[in-house]
Parts: sequence; structure tokens; C-alpha cells
Amino acid sequence: MAASVSAAAAVALDSSKNTLKLENTEKRDTLIALEKKYQAVWKEKRVFEVDAPSLSEIPAQSMTSAELHEKYPKFFGTMAFPYMNGTPHAGHSFTASKIEFMTGVARLEGKRALFPLGFHCTGMPIRACADKLVDDIKKFGKYFEKYKEEEEEADAIPAPTQEIAKEDLSKFSGKKSKATSKAVKLKYQFQIMMALGIPPEEVHKFADPEHWLQHFPPLWIRDLDSMGARVDWRRQMVTTDVNPYFDSFVRWQMIRLHEMGKILYGSRYTIYSPKDGQPCMDHDRLDGEGVGPQEYTAMKLKVKEWSPKAKEIIQGKIEEDANVYFVPATLRPETMYGQTCCFVGPAISYGIFKVKEKEYYVVTKRAAWNMAFQGIFFDVNNLPKSQDELPPVVEAPGSALIGTLVNAPLSFHKEGVRILPMETVSANKGTGVVSCVPSDSPDDFATISDLAKKADYYGIQKEWAELEIHPLIETPTYGNLTAPALVKQLKINSPKDTVQLAQAKDLAYTEGFYKGKMLVGEFKGEPVQTAKEKVRNSLIKSGDAFPFADPMGKVTSRSGDDCVVAYLGQWFLNYGENDPEWQSTTLKYVTDDLITYSEETRHGFEKNLDWLNRWACARTYGLGSKLPWDPQFLVESLSDSTIYQCYYTISHLLHADRYGKEPGKLGIKPEQITNDIWDYIFARRELDDDLVQKSGISKESLLTLRREFEYWYPLDVRISGKDLIQNHLTFFLYIHIALFPREYWPRGVRANGHLLLNGEKMSKSTGNFLTLRDAVDKYGADATRIAFADAGDAIEDANFDETVANSNILRMYTLKEWIEETVADKSLRTGPTDAFLDKVFDNEMNALAREARKHYADTNFKLALKSALYDFTSAKDFYREVATASGIGMHRDLILRYVELQALLISPIAPHWAEHMWLDVLKKTDSVQNAHFADVPEPVPGLSAALVYIRSTTSNITSSEAAFIKRISKGKNVKFDPRNPKKITIFVSRKFPAWQDKYIELVREAFDAVNLTIDDKGLNAKVGKLGEMKKAMPYVQTLKKRLIQGNEKPEDVFSREMPFDEVQVLHDITGNLKKVTGAKEVEIIAVEEGGNAGTNFEGIRKEGLSPVAQSAVPGQPSFNFENIEAAA
Repeated sequence: MAASVSAAAAVALDSSKNTLKLENTEKRDTLIALEKKYQAVWKEKRVFEVDAPSLSEIPAQSMTSAELHEKYPKFFGTMAFPYMNGTPHAGHSFTASKIEFMTGVARLEGKRALFPLGFHCTGMPIRACADKLVDDIKKFGKYFEKYKEEEEEADAIPAPTQEIAKEDLSKFSGKKSKATSKAVKLKYQFQIMMALGIPPEEVHKFADPEHWLQHFPPLWIRDLDSMGARVDWRRQMVTTDVNPYFDSFVRWQMIRLHEMGKILYGSRYTIYSPKDGQPCMDHDRLDGEGVGPQEYTAMKLKVKEWSPKAKEIIQGKIEEDANVYFVPATLRPETMYGQTCCFVGPAISYGIFKVKEKEYYVVTKRAAWNMAFQGIFFDVNNLPKSQDELPPVVEAPGSALIGTLVNAPLSFHKEGVRILPMETVSANKGTGVVSCVPSDSPDDFATISDLAKKADYYGIQKEWAELEIHPLIETPTYGNLTAPALVKQLKINSPKDTVQLAQAKDLAYTEGFYKGKMLVGEFKGEPVQTAKEKVRNSLIKSGDAFPFADPMGKVTSRSGDDCVVAYLGQWFLNYGENDPEWQSTTLKYVTDDLITYSEETRHGFEKNLDWLNRWACARTYGLGSKLPWDPQFLVESLSDSTIYQCYYTISHLLHADRYGKEPGKLGIKPEQITNDIWDYIFARRELDDDLVQKSGISKESLLTLRREFEYWYPLDVRISGKDLIQNHLTFFLYIHIALFPREYWPRGVRANGHLLLNGEKMSKSTGNFLTLRDAVDKYGADATRIAFADAGDAIEDANFDETVANSNILRMYTLKEWIEETVADKSLRTGPTDAFLDKVFDNEMNALAREARKHYADTNFKLALKSALYDFTSAKDFYREVATASGIGMHRDLILRYVELQALLISPIAPHWAEHMWLDVLKKTDSVQNAHFADVPEPVPGLSAALVYIRSTTSNITSSEAAFIKRISKGKNVKFDPRNPKKITIFVSRKFPAWQDKYIELVREAFDAVNLTIDDKGLNAKVGKLGEMKKAMPYVQTLKKRLIQGNEKPEDVFSREMPFDEVQVLHDITGNLKKVTGAKEVEIIAVEEGGNAGTNFEGIRKEGLSPVAQSAVPGQPSFNFENIEAAA
């Protein structure tokens, strides 16, 4: 066993081999020590435990929910609770960070902010893995001591089609790095467990499904706590009947939905795992999430005469008087009038399967296997367990079947049509038999044309491929022979023109279905949209066809089983068009009221609500709560997780532990909570004495439970990965709308993209993988959180960049050290803060604080990080540099204000660092977690404009010097060498050039002040007519930028009055300009009209100015550089 254990362990160790490696960790370790210190304080003081206003604060029924929220603002946010078959990786943590940051912001806004988290254990993944371990233990012993490495010859378990989406012990990719692919195949579940870090001596315990429920929740708590997550852990719970309180809650909601007619029983097509013996829903899948059944019309084409090769193969194996049918599966039954042949794949193996006495179908083995679960070969109550139970009577290659004559129902060709070859037939789709309708199928027309041209090559008689093509459907665009028209139009020459054929197929179907009219048959003259179903029903009724369904794509269950479509009686939630009122109400709420944070998310919901249909809500295998009225079934995992957010509001009052073994502080037992009690708690009925008496629960306890629900609901935001829009998040909306009064419907859903790691998909097999624990151990909590914030906020995929985390270790450490040293510096300036540079810095802090708060409010955390940390520290650095260079030094009050604002603004993202600043540096008495945003005044536009001016002027000067150096490096002769002692003369103009006036008016006419937009097309046309594009457009672009940014009032932009004294500002930063440029002298001259003379700051008039003085305009000074003699 030792060899196999070490090999599996190698995979675990190797899973992050391609991530960043750190060298010196002293600064990181200092920050981590602070983080652990404050995490312990927060835990001890129960900082994140938050309750609704008590009945003693606000008596029951004395306020409405709205009034209660107004008096005591609240925030309630959740993420999809994690499944307990693994630990959190960076992807999970990225999603958690979004709700975590929002919770921190809400606290700063003065709200009671609740972020609870429970643990999902329902469904089959845990049970499937546990059962695999049972088999492994039987085979290899309790500690797998009988396992020998040489036995490891089989392939790895099936791998997902996408990289691992979560740290999931039922899913482990078979794709390996070169270093490990030969050593480890991980065929067995015990190997997967070891590879994911479970000690070898512990693995056998996981053969008990309940051990998973014991093992993983504490690890999630440990890892999220190490990140500093603001979770109220009192409200945690595990799902399934392990927790009797949650079990009661699930049974209540299912009963009420059943009573409302939202849960029904009936036979329907569903994706099914033969191995597991139950439907395989999205969360039960290794791959193929979102894939559903595709319904076909299966035509019965009776054999009239076998081809010679086929006759030879079946000789003596099928009764001579038996009926044998080729069974093409079609999506277009209305076109069956035009069949001219039937295609098979010449390289595909077909089976002839017995349906009943003297009746057989020719299809692929895969198709027969699907049919077996749809009542075609077997009784649905006695389904086969393996394909061995469904052997074909005869097997034959498609090539042997070519030339067989069959009768095609509805076809004009009553004498029969031939079986012909088609190279592109797929054995993994439909039945592997394809009807040919060249009038309306471009693929069929292209193939039949090719067969006729190359009859000898294909080994067929030419006339078999040249049966007359009859018009079936009249279309306005392509006439009555759509396929030939499109093949000609798109210049399709052969079946190999796949791109054009795909386009033609789409055009043909869209035109035919939506605009076509039937020209033939029983429903002649009717639109195709209505005739299609009528033709299908007629064919089925006559016995010439039958319904058949196939998975739309490959689906693999977590037990490694290839799934089929089964037609079974089952309990299902009646989502979709079958309950039009429920569907339309949900859709209207999404469109009109739900906050989605992005239009992509809203459109995703709208699209999903349009197609989502009935959903099987029960299964027989796995973990969960029993369906109350049919206890042979368990509630499936996406159906017991729709409204558990309301359970968080009262869970801490019901039970003191996550398993519900110990009653909560109200002393309520699970058996006391009847369906009527749940109805009362969740505002579906009112309280009366009879309810109190029957339950044995005190009235005050019931009022307390109701208060918690009414205060925290509705849920303010639900955050999840975008992939859950197609199931969980839509179900979440449907069930809330069904069960709760409108005032308690969810307010918002925020979907985020998947997380890349260092710009690539996370994958253990490539070594590009990071767990939350590894990230925090490597970078510390705050640097990790900063990298999450920096990763992105859109619904597109985000990127966790390890260099961002690493660089912020240095940033936060250096900033901490600087603040500590500076605050301790007794020499900082005191007194009035009325120096110009003081005002500019104070004003910039106001602007950035307001900007950061806006980004936080919009949940744009990447932008909030930029304003609250990167730009805020840059503002401090600039103030330090210019104040020091100008000789006035920094002001103590402004530095203390900076530290306070910096701590507050960054605390949602980097709370540990902020807490250190708050308590240890600023000596505040309470945690920054309980602090509120400071009210900051609106920034003064003139000071903001002056700061922009300072930075742009400094940049322009340094850029001009760089240009001189570049020319010198190229050997060009220049009069000024920036490397030698120098003087810079800055020319300032107080009057705008007259030529700009006309462009001011043009921009004013094109500007929409309400929407901050400009009619660019009209403006550009008018500017062009004046013939000064080269001179005018830069000026016009500057005006447009100032207007659209919205930082200045439009009238100030158009008036062209400088909001500050340009000469005075330049004088105030002269010291900094000298420092930045190394100039010995800086002179500022206000230029008179004409640019030949002016006055410097000391009032001395200067004449004979450099010609560059004439190019100065207000806000855009010009510069003259000259070398001077160095001072003696």
C-alpha cells in the first residue's frame, strides 16, 4: 500500500506546482500574525453575530416590516451553500468574497448585516463516493493493504468535459501532468481521497456517508475564518434528515407546494442513470450539466427487400415472416412526405433488436439502450441494469445494409426507397438511421447529389439516388424547394462544405417552420407551425411512428455511468409553460423588479424561464429528506435548496449545533414544529391561541421566530456562479414566488463568472490549482482578499493573479510601517490646515472616499479597490512629496484623517490591516467592524481641477525633458542638455485664443447635459466644415472629455474661467518641480497678449520672451528649457 499512497499523495502535492513560489516571507509572516490576532478577537467578541431588533426593543406587531427596516436598516446576503464533499478552493472563495465584501460595506453603512452559511449534503455524490469506498474496502481491505500497483492498468474514472469546478471528492480529472500521468491513474475512490489530502488511515471512515457530514463542515469553517469571513456561524446547519429541524422545514415546503399543485406526478422524459437506478439531475452529473432530453418522432420504415449482404447475415436468425423496421429519428415529421431514401453510416455497427413477437428494429446499440428505458423493449417497471440484458438478435455493419429496399410512410415513392450511405451519420445521436428529405434538408440534398455523381464509388445504383424530389412546403424566400435553393445560393458543392451546410440548415429550418405552408398531405394549406404536431400525432396514431427521446449531449453521472433518457412516472415541480401563471409572474418579476447587477444576468434568467420545464424533484438513491406523501422517494438536491435562506433567519433559535441534536435557546423540539408553525413563522398565516396550545411552544417564542424572519426578509442579495442561473437560481425565484407574500420575494441576484488562476483555468492535472487554505497560508488573508477584489466583477470569467496577492504583501506591510512611523513623528506640522497643498490633499481624500463608496454601492470591488487603496495611497504619497519639497511638510491632522479614512475605506476588503490601524494606531475603543463610513464633504471642483493641473503640468515637463534626452541619444545637435544644470521657465496665459470661441459654441450645441452625452456625428461634421481639423480637434476632444466625466459643471467648462490661480498653483509646487526635474531654477511668467512680454511671480516685467511663450493658453502652460552655469 505504501507505494500507492505515496503516488496518490504526489498528486495532492503536485496540484499547485505551477503556482507562484515565495522566497522571503518575513513581511508576510508579520501581517499574518496580526490577522490571526484580530480573528481571535472577533471570535471572542462575537462581532459577526447579529440579530433582529428584540421584542423588548420593538414590541411585536407595533411596526410593519418596512417601518422596522427604516428604523433599523439591515442587509441580508447569502451565497449558494457549499456541498460537503471537499474543501474551498479559490473559485468558491471568489464567490464568497463578493457577499463578504458586501457585508462589510453594509456594516460601514450602519446596517445590521447578516451573512450566514450552511452545508449542503443532499443528493447522490456523497452516497456514490461512500459506496465506491465500500467496494474498495471489500476488494483491498480496510487500509487497502491488498492493493498492488501493478493492478492499476485500467483507465482513470471518466473526466469532466470542463476543468474541475470545485474541490469535489467525487470528481477528479483523469488528465495528468507529464510528471504523474504514468505513475498514477487514480482508478479507485480510495486513491482519489488520498490524492485530495485525506490521511490513508482515515480513508475507510468515509465509507459511512455520515462521516462526510462530520468531516468537511469544520474544514470550511476553519478556512473561511482564516480568510476573515464575516459569517454568523450560529446559523449553520447541514441538510438531509440528519438535522431533524431542517428535515421538517423541507417536508413543510414540499407539502405546501404539493397542495398548491406545483408538484405533480406523471410520466415524462428525463435524463436517467441506469447504474444508479434513478433520474440524474444537474448536480448528480460528472459532466453534461444543463443537457436535457431531445424528443424525436421515430419513423418505422418496413423492410421490403434486404440487400444481398444483409440477407446473408440475417439468414436463419430472424423469422421469414417477421416485420423488420429501420427506425430513423426525425425532428421534422411534417417533411416525411418527401423521403427519397434512408441513410446509414457505412462504418457504424447496427443491431437488429427484437421488440416483440415477429417485430424488430434496426438501430444502433446506444439507441436501443435508450429505447429500453422508454417502454419500447422493456416494461418500465422492470428496467435492465446493463446493456448485456439487451443483446441484438443480429449485428451488421452499415455497409452491409446499403441497398435494402424499405417502405417509407407518407412518401410519394410508394414502391419503396433504398438504404444509402452517409458518411456524416453519428452513432451517438438519435438512432444512427437518418431519413432523407432533399426538398427541405440541405444536408440531404448535398449528400444525395454526391451519391448520384459517384454511384460507382459508393457501390450503389445511380437511380437509387435520383428519385424525384417533390415540393412539400412553400416559403416566401426560397420557394417550394428550399434545400436546392439554399445549396445553390450558398455555393455548396459537396457534403464536406460543413460551414455552409450548417448555415443552410439553420436558414431552412427557420424559414420553413416559421413562414412555411404545407403543400401536400392531410394538412395541406396549414402553416408548418401547426401542421408539424398534427402530422406527428397522425403518424403515431397509425402505428407508422412512435415517440423517442435521446440526451441532447453526453451526460455522465457521478458514478461514472453514461446516462440515457427514460420515460418514467415521477414527481416533478411543474415549472415552465405547464403553469403559465407561475411562469409569467416569475418572468415579470425578473424583468421589472429583480436587481441583477448586470443585464447579462437578467437576460440569462429571461432565457432560462422561457425554456425551463418540469423538473424531477425526487429520487430513490442518495441522502436527503423523504418525500412526505411518498416516502420511497427522497427530495433531490436542487429541490431542497430553493428557500433555505429563510431558514437561516431562525436556525440559531431552533438548534444550537449544525446537526440539530441540541435544541436552541428557545427550547423548541423538532416534533413541535408543525406545518402550521412553519406557515406562521414565514408569514403565511397569523397566530392564534389554538396554534400556541397545540404546538406547546410559547407565544413569545413564536413571536421571536416571526420577528427574525420579518426583519431579515426579503433576502437582499444572492450571489452565485453564473452556471447556476440555468437551474438553482431560477428555482430559487420560482419557489419564493410560490410560497411567500410578495413583500418577501428576493430583492437581488448577483452572478459572477468562473475564476481563472494566473490567466488560465484552474486544474489539478496541470498544477495550476489553489485552495483557499493554500492561498491564505501563502499570502495571508488580506493580500488574498485584495487579489479576489482585483480579480474582476463582471459576469465574464475573472482572474486571480498571484502576483497581485504577492505585491500587496509588500504594499500593506510598507504602508503599515510608514503609518506607524509617521503617526509617531512629533515633528509633523500642526496648527491651521489652510496651506494650498493641505487643501488639495484634503479635497482629494474627499473625492476618492466618495468615489470608493459609489463603487462599493455598485458592487464594483475592483474599482473600489483602486479608489480606496491604490489611488488613496497615491494621494498620500503625492502630498508627502510636494509638501516636503515645498518646505511646509505634512500636517499631523491631515495624516491622522488619512489613516482613519484609509482604514475605513479598505476595511471591507482588507479588514485585518484596517483593524490594526483602527485599534493600535488610531487607538479607537471599538472594532473597525462596528465603525461607520465618515460623512465627507463634496470635493471642491477648483481644487480638483488644480490637482489635475499640477499632475499634468509636471508630467508635461518631464516628458519634454525626455524628448531632449532621446534626441541627444540619437546624436542630434540640441541647444539644451537636461543632464546639465538648468533653468525651466513656465509661461502662463490668462486669455484664451479667439479662434476657440466658435468651437465652444459647437460643443455646447452638441452636448446633452441630462445624459452627459455628445452628438459626435453632428459635431464632427460641423467642425470639419470649418477647415481647421488639425488645430481644432485636440481642443474639442479636451472639452468633450471634461464634460462627459461630469467632474465639473458644464457652465464652468463652457465659460472657460480657470477655477484656480494658475500662477499661484505653480508657485506653490515650485519646490516639487525642482525636485522632480533637478532644475536649479524655476521661473513662472504670466504672459501678456501677443506673448512677447510678461511678469514673473515677484512682479518683475520680462521682455523678449522665448517664442514658446506664444503657445501658452489658460490651463496649458508652455515651457522653455535652458542650461545655466552651476552655482560656485
